[in-house]
Amino acid sequence: MTFTEDVFVEILSVLLVTLLIVIYFFKQRYSYWKNLGVEYVEPSIPFGNLKASFNQKQSIGEWCVEYYDTMKSRKVKHAGCYFLHLPVYLPMDLDVIKRIMQTDFDHFFDHGGYYNEKDDPLSAHLFLLEGQKWRNLRIKLTPTFTSGKMKLMFPIIVKLSQQLVEVLEEESANNPIDVKDISARFTTDVIGNCAFGIDCNSLKDPNTEFRVKGKRLFNLTVPEMLRNFFGCFFPDAMRYLGVRLLPKEATDFFWNVIKENAAYRRKTGTRRNDAFQLLLDMLKDDVKDDENGLTFAEVAAQAFIFFVAGFETSSSLMSFALLELAENQDVQDRLRVEINNVMRQNNGELTYENLSEMRYLDMVINETLRKYPPLPNLSRKCTKDYQIPDTNITIYKGQLVSILAKGIHYDPDYYPDPQKFDPTRFSEENKAERHQFAFLPFGEGPRICIGVRFGLMQAKLGLSSLIRNFRFKRNPRTEYPVPLDPKNFLTSALGGLWIDVEKI
Repeated sequence: MTFTEDVFVEILSVLLVTLLIVIYFFKQRYSYWKNLGVEYVEPSIPFGNLKASFNQKQSIGEWCVEYYDTMKSRKVKHAGCYFLHLPVYLPMDLDVIKRIMQTDFDHFFDHGGYYNEKDDPLSAHLFLLEGQKWRNLRIKLTPTFTSGKMKLMFPIIVKLSQQLVEVLEEESANNPIDVKDISARFTTDVIGNCAFGIDCNSLKDPNTEFRVKGKRLFNLTVPEMLRNFFGCFFPDAMRYLGVRLLPKEATDFFWNVIKENAAYRRKTGTRRNDAFQLLLDMLKDDVKDDENGLTFAEVAAQAFIFFVAGFETSSSLMSFALLELAENQDVQDRLRVEINNVMRQNNGELTYENLSEMRYLDMVINETLRKYPPLPNLSRKCTKDYQIPDTNITIYKGQLVSILAKGIHYDPDYYPDPQKFDPTRFSEENKAERHQFAFLPFGEGPRICIGVRFGLMQAKLGLSSLIRNFRFKRNPRTEYPVPLDPKNFLTSALGGLWIDVEKI
């Protein structure tokens, strides 16, 4: 045997031993739920139970419904699954979910996501922060989203919704419209104005830098997707390596916009009735001078997440609502009658108060959120050991919990014929008969989305303006039910949502 053959044999032996060790490691990890007597679906090495999602054959939302249905058919209150090598607890019983998200929240503070304050300061925002840092920031930011503050921003959104009508009328002449695109342009302009104090002009010019950089945040390259993936499962190691969560050119753009705008307002004394002004009012010049103030990095991170979360989730809500209204003409007609009646009673003026009078619009919005929840699964991380009441199951500190929100939303025990779009599910009578935690589009408990009121306000304003002025009908280019994007962790349509538009 030659020297080369010896080396080859040694390398092969090392690889074989390594492979056997890896297989043994996964086999050991994959016995976790079996040893506890908790139901689960047999995992695959190395993906665990997410093989179809990793292969991009199934969206996360579709996986949630499929796994939930499998566990529900076994009539269990608790289930387990594996994300790669990690055992993840899946509560099936709504009372257990309520305990985790609300009653015993002090055991489940964190989302378990990745952030890096040092190397990627815009990632250290309210959604990802953990422990006392999250609690302190939440207390500081809560006053930003009161009804009084929403009213201050209302006129900005009214003006942009009028511009939305003008642009849609111009662009829809004898052409189908991609409502996914125009909704995103509208919400980009709204959030740009309210979170940054900048007229983005995306409605009139789809190629503005704000819109381009905003899209870039969700159009990740393969290396960026891998960084996000490893950040979720190995956060400490990734922080040690100084890994950034988001595309550098996009975050650098937003950082500079925030910095320049803050400097301009402070230098000139300019004030605006927007969320960015509310953040600037909490800015402190010296970290030591005010315990209740925010550092510039904290202001920047919150402005950034307002933009990212606000434009994407609200535009998704608007576009899916328009799709369902285009497919269900009776629902669209009823909604239009309500909008016109409310406007007529208020002399054609749309105010913050009369928007809340549109009860059927609320029902349409909620049914859209049921079918297309922005986050199909909600994650929590155990912050101190917790025994599930009346069981021998203990969730240990650091362990992940996943709440399959979309699975719950499609459970026929709560929503008969779940594929059907039926806004009356959210009448006051029907809501009263349902468990509160059977509807989780924005989470629940202390960690519910802080901007939910703002997001709903802009979506309602946009939709009410559009339905009042146009009739929508699904174009044959758009499939129904619509296929979902397997690359996106949020609920997002694969491709455009093409709708025929008729001016009223």
